[in-house]
This record gives sequence, C-alpha cells and structure tokens, in this order.
Amino acid sequence: MKYVVVSGGVVSGLGKGVTASSIGAVLKGCGLRVTTIKIDPYLNTDAGTMSPFEHGEVFVLDDGGEADLDLGNYERFLDIKLTRDHNITTGKVYQAVIDKERRGDYLGKTVQVVPHITDEIQDWIERVSIKPVDGKEGPPDVCVIELGGTVGIRINFISSKSRIGKCFKRTCGCSLVCFPSAHNDSGIVDAGDIESMPFIEALGQFSYRVGPGNFCLVHVSLVPVLNVVGEQKTKPTQHSVRGLRGLGLAPDILACRSTVPLEEHVTAKLSQFCHVPISNIVNLHDVSNIWHIPLLLRDQKAHEAILKVLDLQRIGKVPREPKLAEWTERANKFDKLKTPVKIAMVGKYTSLSDSYLSVQKALLHASVAMETKLVVEWVCSCDLEDSAAKETPEAHQKAWKLLKGAGGVLVPGGFGDRGVQGKILAAKYARENNVPYLGICLGMQVAVIEFARSVMKLSGANSTEFDPATPSPCVIFMPEGSKTQMGATMRLGSRRTYFLANNCKSSKLYGNASSVDERHRHRYEVNPEMVPELEKAGLSFVGKDESGRRMEIIEIPNHEFFIGAQFHPEFKSRPGKPSPLFLGLIAAASGQLDLLLQRSCGIASLNSTPRCTTNGTVAPPVKKPYTAVKKKPLKSLVNGYYANSNGIQI
Repeated sequence: MKYVVVSGGVVSGLGKGVTASSIGAVLKGCGLRVTTIKIDPYLNTDAGTMSPFEHGEVFVLDDGGEADLDLGNYERFLDIKLTRDHNITTGKVYQAVIDKERRGDYLGKTVQVVPHITDEIQDWIERVSIKPVDGKEGPPDVCVIELGGTVGIRINFISSKSRIGKCFKRTCGCSLVCFPSAHNDSGIVDAGDIESMPFIEALGQFSYRVGPGNFCLVHVSLVPVLNVVGEQKTKPTQHSVRGLRGLGLAPDILACRSTVPLEEHVTAKLSQFCHVPISNIVNLHDVSNIWHIPLLLRDQKAHEAILKVLDLQRIGKVPREPKLAEWTERANKFDKLKTPVKIAMVGKYTSLSDSYLSVQKALLHASVAMETKLVVEWVCSCDLEDSAAKETPEAHQKAWKLLKGAGGVLVPGGFGDRGVQGKILAAKYARENNVPYLGICLGMQVAVIEFARSVMKLSGANSTEFDPATPSPCVIFMPEGSKTQMGATMRLGSRRTYFLANNCKSSKLYGNASSVDERHRHRYEVNPEMVPELEKAGLSFVGKDESGRRMEIIEIPNHEFFIGAQFHPEFKSRPGKPSPLFLGLIAAASGQLDLLLQRSCGIASLNSTPRCTTNGTVAPPVKKPYTAVKKKPLKSLVNGYYANSNGIQI
C-alpha cells in the first residue's frame, strides 16, 4: 500500500479537500485504484451533532456515517463509496483507546498519547486503507490521507494601522506585520492547531513504519499577494514548512495556492528556502471551476513527482500517464455555458454556502448535464416570513424578489423551528404559481404541512418538532428515535424506496425503476395516519419504504414539477452521473422537462444530448412485503458557481 498525505499550512480554507480529491483523480487516471481517509482533529466522535455554521454540511455515507464534507468531495471526484471509518476524529481514536484500556488490553501499562494514541492512529489508517471502495475486490493501490486543520508555526497577520509604532520581528516590507504567535486574537489568521499534534506525530512515525517509497507528503500552503506592494510573498509558506519540519515531517511536494500563477523567481525562492525541488512545486492558482484542478496537476507533472516518490512511475516499461479526457471535456463544457437557470435556495444557513455544499454540487452536475449556466439565488427563509416585513423590510422585500425571479425553488433539509414558516411560504408560492419545486427532507415535510393548511384548510397543521400540541400532526417523531441521545440516533444511511405510481415523474426520472436506494438523515416523518386524507385532497405519495408506512416521495400530479423527497439525493450525485431529481428540477426550470422524461423512459434518441444517467443505486427488483405496482425495468479553488444577486459568492 502506498500513502499520500495532504496537509495544509498558514490558513484554513485553502482547498486541501479539493487538492486531495484532485490528486486522487489524477492517480486514478494513471490506472491506480485509489481510496481516501480524512483526519479531523476535533474531539467530536463525528460531525453529526455539529452546527452547519461550525463545520459546513454533514455528509452522510451509505453505512449511515455522518462525516466531514470533504468525504463528499472524495466520493464525487473518485466515484467511490466510503464508510464511517474513513473519517478519523480525535473522539473516535480516544474512545477506541479508552475501550481497550477498560478491557485490559494494555496489560496494566500507563496509557499515554505516545505510544498508545499514536499507535491507534497508525493501526486505524492501515486497517481502513485496505478496504475496497470502488466496487472491486482486493485492496486499493494508493490511499490519499487528508490531515484536517493547519500545521506549522502560527503566522499571524495584523494590519500595521492597528499596531502603529510597534514592530513584531517584521519580516516583510509591507503594511502587514508577520510574526509567530502561540495564541489567537480577533482578526488574526490561525495557522496552527494544538489538537493536530498527536496526528502529526503519528504520521511522522507512520512514514518510518511503511518505509521509503511508500509515503509521500504534499503540503498545501498560501502564497499571498499584498495589495500595497503587489508582489507574491513566500514568507508564510517558508514559516509553515519550517514548522512542519520541526514536527518531524518534511514535504515531498509543495502545492502553493495563489490567486494568479506563481512567478518563476517565486518558485525558485520557495525551492531554495523550503528545500523542495522546483519540479516538486505545484501551483494551484484560482480557476473558473474546480474540475480544472486535476488538469492543473497533470499539466505541471505533479503525477510524475508523486509517482517517483512512491516508486510507481511505470507499468512494466511504460510510463504512467493520466487519462483525464472526461475531466477536460467537463471543465471546458462548464466554461462555455451561457444559458442561465436560476434556482432559489431557501434555507436558514444561507450565510455559509458550505452548509449546503452537496446540494450545490448536485445542482451544478444537473445544470451542466442540461447545458445551462447555474445561478443560485440564496434566500434566507427567515426573511420571507411576515415578521420580517416589520423588523427588516428591506431584507423581506429582497428575499421575495429573489424567490419570484427564480425559475425553480429548492428547499433543503434542516433542523429546528427557526425559518420554517418562511420555507412553508416558499412551498406555497411554488405550488400556487406552478413554479418547479424540489423539497429535500424538511423541504418535503414543509410541503406536506403547507398542503394541509392551504388545501385541506387545517390551519393548525404542523410538525410535532415545531408544535408538540398541534391538532393536525402532519409530521411526527419516528418511534424508533431517541429524544435524549442526539448523536447517531437518526434514521441514517442508504435505505430503499419503492415506487408505487405508474406514471409519476420521479419514477420516470429514475428510468422507470421499481425501487431506488438513497441516503437518509432524519428524526421526523410524515404521519402515516394522515396520508389517506392528504391523498384524497390531491397529494400523491408515490414512494414508500419496505413497510409501506414510511413516506419517501411526494408529488402533485397536476403541477409542472412539485416533488418532495424524505431522503437526500444530493449525496449520491456525481459530475458525470447527476441525481435524477436534481436533473428534473433543472430541466423543469429551463423548460426541458418533457424532453428529459422522454429520454429517461427511452422514448427519445439515446444518442441525443444531454443524457439522463442515474447517479447510483437503482435497486434490483425484489419481492416486496406489501402491494405495489411493478414496473418494467427499463469544483480560485472555487465551487464553480456564479455569484447571486444578493452578493454571496458560492
């Protein structure tokens, strides 16, 4: 097994996840089987109980693991299926060590960070790295490991205006003062994490355990341009590499982030002071979309440098060259898109776009497949509510303007009652005005609540999550859930949904499949006791679970496109295989739904473009335990989205 470790220095948010994913994509293009591991140094067992504002979205895996969003990047770039064990956290490691201590596995020894914690980290990496993740048998060839957080000396950047007359070991002639610091202050960029130390020590030991030719360290760092002097500065990267070396790790490859390509003399300076050959310094400058990053790595021969360190240069006598034709076509196609399609994303975490990262990616995959240029209009659901008209009238007016100007409405998942009324209003607007609507998880539940209130005239209809005493509980707490233990107690992971209707749009989008496997993450569900009344009023429940009592998909038959899904289809969307429901939303918003449905059902020419390719698991026909209609089986390292009119760059 060969290992590529990707670390980051100077600042967080440099794009280590995209860099690690892109390295994996290039190595996969070279004919190697690749797996990935993400190390998150926080003490949480997993990301399941963390607020989206803390760490972005929670990415759900097939086995129900709630993981860091970077695992979503890995799955999308490499088209693989990871497990919960591929996300290592400090909480998991310490829990494993404590469990061993309680069992007496350490035979009375004093349990310490070194060697017991560091050994557990190394053993975990070796154990998980050999798991196949690409559907084939046998261990992968290369494991790409991303070390979360930042490593190296803390380099703090303070405006000289705030420290007039003070000099802190000034190292550059500019308006910023750079100096090492052991703590963090307001406005200071944090470039070092204490909780990372056991993992850094473990990786240093691990490099010796696996031996030369089996371990390659790629360090991602920042080369900023200071506006006052207008030149690229190497000192932050020098400090970061120096700190990394002091911790026992020496980078083999230096991946430098910058807004524009590095100047030749800057690369030479980095090579000289960081002790890395020029051929091993890669520049990852800002690009129009992240699908260009594997191409940047290829064009700068990064694969040759990595393969040389890992002693994998050749297959026999033939040099390995990455085959990235699909990436080239996809990146170029994205850059040429001109016809815009506007989607209003109505949520309550809209101030941090990473909160809905997989939803954004799924929209992007679908828009590229439909040859449209995605424009996401971020709408804070709180601003749509009637109370906002009095408290923040300008925000209220702007939110409704964005909603009404969009070609489609998407309400993603969420928890808690804040902003729920705004989501209900968004669902009502889409239903009444025949605007394409896709509701995911909570987005489906609010659509049911709105339908009950507006169509069935049940004014008190609600979810017991928001009103435990509601007279019309449309959405209820699942009986198997826990109200006291929050972590890992939801309905999680891949579950099967059976289609019940003959001609529903969702079934057609999935290629007329009889069932489909998608990932879930929820505590509440549509009340099965109210389903007959809702169906009688015109709401169709076209997808259910194996028991027939858990509602999975809703549709309004006479609406152009109004679909709600209890599952999260965004988690299995891939660049070349977009999620069918997202594809349907984009098609409906751009006036291409009828043609898409014809293609999905095999009516139109299969050689026409764009093709509808299902993203993943259409389940094989099985005997169902209840009566159902059986059908015939028929990526700056920016996200690559356009800024919306309310000024939030995504």
